[in-house]
Amino acid sequence: MLRKFTVALLILICYILQSSVFSGLTFAGIIPNLMIILTSSFGFMRGEKEGLVIGFFCGLLTDIFFGSFLGFYALVLMYIGYLNGKFSRIFYPEDIKLPIALIVTSDLSYGIICYVLSFMLRGRFQFTYYFTHIILPEALYTILATMLLYPVLLKINGKLEAWEKRREQKFV
Repeated sequence: MLRKFTVALLILICYILQSSVFSGLTFAGIIPNLMIILTSSFGFMRGEKEGLVIGFFCGLLTDIFFGSFLGFYALVLMYIGYLNGKFSRIFYPEDIKLPIALIVTSDLSYGIICYVLSFMLRGRFQFTYYFTHIILPEALYTILATMLLYPVLLKINGKLEAWEKRREQKFV
């Protein structure tokens, strides 16, 4: 129950930060994607199922407030969370290279999928412009935000795991 409440609170906080605080800190009109950071982080820290569920709720929140239709971002972030969960077997908390690589790959994939499904199918074929002016700068800005947010998420996950372990030992 505590984990569900904490994750829901983290999703809400990241959404509010992304849509308000970081909107004021735009760099060339680009803001970091905190929902990708949260989805990817919990995906490879906790596994496929948790990544999928968190991705769904992050995407659903994005769909409700920014999407053209309901379910697009939820589906994309669900897949991203699930695929990041595949790496939970090789995740080590003290190694930051894997999380950064996965978050950057997730953000680049997210940008390319959004381009293909939102723009290219409507006849807008300026992929190099979109990639160099939107996808790549967002990925770089997301890396910077990851350096700040990932240690906090790692610490929160560690505390939740310790709490769950203590709770399990109480019942044995």
